Amino acid sequence: MAYIASPSVQKYAGDRGVDLDALAAATGRQTLAREDVDAHLAGTASGPAAGGGGTSGGPSRYWQVDHAAHGPVEEEPLSRIARVAADNLSAANAMIPQVTHHDRCDMRAVEAFRARMKPESAQRGGPRLTALAFHIKALARCLREFPRFNASLSADGETLVRKHYIHIGIAVDTEAGLMVPVIRDADRKGLWAIAAEIADLAARAQARKLRGDEMGGASMTISNLGGIGGTAFTPIVNPPEVAILGLTRSETVPQWDGTAWVPVPMAPLDLSYDHRVINGADAARFVARFAALIADPRRMLI
Repeated sequence: MAYIASPSVQKYAGDRGVDLDALAAATGRQTLAREDVDAHLAGTASGPAAGGGGTSGGPSRYWQVDHAAHGPVEEEPLSRIARVAADNLSAANAMIPQVTHHDRCDMRAVEAFRARMKPESAQRGGPRLTALAFHIKALARCLREFPRFNASLSADGETLVRKHYIHIGIAVDTEAGLMVPVIRDADRKGLWAIAAEIADLAARAQARKLRGDEMGGASMTISNLGGIGGTAFTPIVNPPEVAILGLTRSETVPQWDGTAWVPVPMAPLDLSYDHRVINGADAARFVARFAALIADPRRMLI
């Protein structure tokens, strides 16, 4: 059974002769911590029901509160997708030393290009050429230029696995929970192809019709809240990826062009990264390059 355990927990278990694969299979847990090893050694390890739906150290272990004692309540079971996401995000937040770098990019050229493409979009009869398609294309280019971002850290924290493919995950908010379909080989696809794939994957995610092979294996994920709002947020890295890019709604910002103040639509950028792999200077360079590509989309073609 697949499981998540930090390098320190793996060493802790190894020093005590505990097989984490067997422990995960026996308990049904997806996330293992030191207390699971200790419980096993003490002969008190139990299955998922005792640990809060398969999460080691989950809320049910620490927060056994009778909420009904304080007033009316109602219970809503979490969907399977939401439970899996909760497990993964809890483990990621506990294991990865994450830092978020904030910046913004000039959207004038992208918006002007999209406006010029509206007649062609209507002729094609397909999906619109969205701003997200440009962000995916720019991110694919950055991953090619900054290969350390297109990598994963081994479970023991000693080896960096560099990837020679570029797959971009797109987080989709659905009624069942967050799903992350993946656009494969995004660096080899044009903007129209990317836009069509975004529309198709998002629609099938909402309908819960994604295939298993259409999720997982991403080089990096984009979490786009631009259609909802916000000025910034701190997305959580989705392991085994080492970074995630957050987008929020563009806002018009006055900028001095040397002679006058001009209104400029700017999109906030929020890059969270695993500080074990990426340092702050590299993150700043990565986002600066991304912003330069968005400010002048012609650079994506060079």
